[in-house]
Amino acid sequence: MVEIVLKKGKEKAALQRHPWVFSGALEKVKGKPANGEVVKVFAFDHEFLAYGYYNNNSRVAVRLLEWDETQIIDRTWYESRLKQAIASRQFILSEQTNTCRLVFSEADFLPGLIVDKYADFLSLQILSSGIESVKNDIVDILKAQLKPKGIFDKSDATARTHEGLPIENGLLWGENPPEFLEVKENGIAYNINIAEGQKSGFYCDQRDNRKILASYTKGKKVLDCFSYSGGFSLNSLANDAEAVTSVDSSALAVETLQQNVALNKFDPKKVTTIQSDVNKQLRAFKEAGELFDVIVLDPPKYAPSRSALDRAARAYKDLNRLGMLLLEKGGLLATFSCSGAVDIETFKQIIAWAALDAGKEVQIIKQFCQPEDHPVRISFSEGEYLKGLLLRVL
Repeated sequence: MVEIVLKKGKEKAALQRHPWVFSGALEKVKGKPANGEVVKVFAFDHEFLAYGYYNNNSRVAVRLLEWDETQIIDRTWYESRLKQAIASRQFILSEQTNTCRLVFSEADFLPGLIVDKYADFLSLQILSSGIESVKNDIVDILKAQLKPKGIFDKSDATARTHEGLPIENGLLWGENPPEFLEVKENGIAYNINIAEGQKSGFYCDQRDNRKILASYTKGKKVLDCFSYSGGFSLNSLANDAEAVTSVDSSALAVETLQQNVALNKFDPKKVTTIQSDVNKQLRAFKEAGELFDVIVLDPPKYAPSRSALDRAARAYKDLNRLGMLLLEKGGLLATFSCSGAVDIETFKQIIAWAALDAGKEVQIIKQFCQPEDHPVRISFSEGEYLKGLLLRVL
């Protein structure tokens, strides 16, 4: 096995069980490992640190897997890791909820692997060359453990290009999922499109937050921005919101949301769907003098890295300023960031700037986070990407 030696003083993160070793920390590579090959990582004084995947294309040169030198990284090791991850999510699944995240990359000690369950189908994202090299074993183990109807590859994220991997999107095993697959979350039915939908098909990371926010929407006029397949909209309707307006730039998202309203037999007269750029539509609402009781702002990732933080902060500030200006006095704003580079304190500061620009007094009444199937390893704070605030705007 190829050995990698770190520069003097660069072993601290690995000793603290952080799973990333950056290329600048490497002193010596004893051999020529292939991208995705498992290597042994040593401190400068030759103390064993961990096993990990090597990749010379990536800024993260080694993704650490295992800190016990007596372990063997083979099919049995992967099987054990996958069993552990899947078992920890079983309490989430029921007749009311048949979709969740089964494997969450570094959080489950499988860096670069995401597995989502959608009813009888699995959706995989493979984002590291190490997982790519054992993809067939991963598929075989998932087949044996979960017996799905089909396993679909949604490895179309730009993160793969950083690993020197091509984009993949297609069937790995079994049946192709139907164009619209029905799943349930908290008793609400959704038609989702795995093949053409965003991410791995559905944003199950907002499961708890959708339910929490819905408890505030009874009899209210709700605006759901970046509505996608309608998670916040449908939960609001289920809690008897007076009216819901859903805005998304994607025609497929709007079509899917409309199908989901019908699927749940909600009153279509209560729902207005708008295909539009959200910022443009918020400005149109402002010009028309339209106000809402509850507004949801759940935008895509504005800061994919820390280098984009300043630009993202401006985008978040402007978006939230517009949202605050469209609320009735005392109305509620549920605002989110899924950018890992934006921590919760930075997000609160951005909201404070937005409130100042809007001329509004704002109270934080609740803080949102990602659910149990998206755990955060205590040694890997980067895994804590989803954060949100429920604000009362006075």
